[in-house]
Amino acid sequence: MRNRWQPQPLDGIADGVILFDGVCVFCSRWVRFVIERDRAARFRFAPVQSRYGAALAARLGISVENSETNAVVLDGCAYFKSDAAIAVVSRLAGWAWARRLAAVPRPLRDWLYDWIAANRYRLFGRNASCLVPTPEIAGRFVADDLPAAGQ
Repeated sequence: MRNRWQPQPLDGIADGVILFDGVCVFCSRWVRFVIERDRAARFRFAPVQSRYGAALAARLGISVENSETNAVVLDGCAYFKSDAAIAVVSRLAGWAWARRLAAVPRPLRDWLYDWIAANRYRLFGRNASCLVPTPEIAGRFVADDLPAAGQ
């Protein structure tokens, strides 16, 4: 496991953006899970297959063709793998307890994350195209423009 998946500062990206694999059934279910529980509409979503998502992935060192992690930007910091999942879930109403999962050593959490990520298409399937948001949630998906750092 490479060390680059440690949380890292990231400027110029709106708070609450979640980068995800838009053709992965498991990842799309994750997005729906967050949307249904994010009463404050804090999180927005960018599939790695979109122009915006691909540009953000490139900035973060995530492969667009074979994304090995999701990411979330919170308070000017990018989180990856299990850190990202914990950061998101713990900010959902009624899920603050999930912060305790961070006490599990990162190598163990990320081993499980990596196993699921490596087998996600085989276990859960793959969509022919990215998740298409309904009109009710379309505003939660990021437009296809990525501002340059510092803008």
